[in-house]
Amino acid sequence: MNAPLAAVVFDFDGLVLDTEWCEYSTAARVFADHGVELSLDLWRTFIGTTDHPHWADILEESLGRAVDRAVLVPQRHLANWDCARSLDLLPGVGELIDALASAGVPLAVASSSPAEWVTGHLAERDLLDRFTALCSGDEVLRTKPDPALYRLACERLGVEPTGVVAVEDSVHGVSAARAAGLRAVAVPSSLTDGMDFSHADLVVGSCSELSVDLLRAVAGRVGP
Repeated sequence: MNAPLAAVVFDFDGLVLDTEWCEYSTAARVFADHGVELSLDLWRTFIGTTDHPHWADILEESLGRAVDRAVLVPQRHLANWDCARSLDLLPGVGELIDALASAGVPLAVASSSPAEWVTGHLAERDLLDRFTALCSGDEVLRTKPDPALYRLACERLGVEPTGVVAVEDSVHGVSAARAAGLRAVAVPSSLTDGMDFSHADLVVGSCSELSVDLLRAVAGRVGP
């Protein structure tokens, strides 16, 4: 018999929408406009956390001079929003949310991004009311890989971490979930594919490979 599945907590960027590519490509465009390249390998190390230098700091260091942040930062912010608004849900995400909701499994989002970003995109896709709890990076002192966001999600859901499964696309996110006592499924995104997810309980190619029964099996896994 499958173990009880107390709740499922979704990451957002790179898991629900491929916004990680928008984040990189819009920043890289600013770099290109200034005649320099934004390293994709460097950017990949930032995915899943806000604990990294601002892209404008990296640009100024690359150029050896200051840039007009008052213009560039808002411009890039708008470009990032426009890019993300054009995205479809990643494969299997909508179906998995529907299946879990039909099975009565409580759902939450735990994202290192600001609340405005997460709630805005969920609302535009009529998904906001599918989640019992929303936890964002502007609500905690430290974002992933720190476990604070996942602890907050469990607190708001009213469940113990045992029996809760996190669905993540980043190495930092899986680390945060496991540190908080949750099980973790890794669904690598276009930018995190090929990274080391050996600390995840399960790695799949997309959410299309996940089901309520499979997540129950992950929740009931015995051992570390």
